[in-house]
Amino acid sequence: MRLTVFWQRMADHFGSGYADTFARDHVMAELGGRTVHEALDAGWEAKDVWRVVCAVMNIPGERR
Repeated sequence: MRLTVFWQRMADHFGSGYADTFARDHVMAELGGRTVHEALDAGWEAKDVWRVVCAVMNIPGERR
C-alpha cells in the first residue's frame, strides 16, 4: 500500500482534520507502543499499520 492510499483511508475514516491528530497522538500496543507516525518512521509497512488501525478502531470490513 502506498502512503498516499494509507493517508487517504485515514482521512476517509477519521476526517481530514482528525486523521493526523489520531496518527500523532494515539499510542497502540499493537504497534509496539508507538503511534502511527512513529510506526511508519520505524519502518512498518503502511498496509500493516492500516490493518492495526482497522483492528483497534473496529473499522468495518468494507472500509478496510
